[in-house]
Amino acid sequence: MDDCIFCKIANHVIESDYVYEDEYVTAFKDAEPQAPVHVLIVPKQHYVNFSDDIPGEVLAAIGHAIKEVAAKTGIDKDGYRVISNAGDNADQVVKHLHVHVLGGEFLGTGLLPEK
Repeated sequence: MDDCIFCKIANHVIESDYVYEDEYVTAFKDAEPQAPVHVLIVPKQHYVNFSDDIPGEVLAAIGHAIKEVAAKTGIDKDGYRVISNAGDNADQVVKHLHVHVLGGEFLGTGLLPEK
């Protein structure tokens, strides 16, 4: 989509603080982090959320990127949280499929880090 901020970041039309990239996905640091490590993984193709018909290779790339991001940011040993919001009731702000990888501290028992 021409007006999608995550499409632009994923395809380097707008530059960001990149952590990982392959042919299907791009991972970059969240502009408003909710934890010491907060990285977004987004497909380079536009999908709204996991309810879209996403090809298996893109799903596999997302899974692989989670592992790579955790290792590159050093949160793979102590643990991390993976979240994907879908739709308005889940507060999906950007309507482009994205996965949040959060860690670097104890995140509490809720879905989001306690502040």
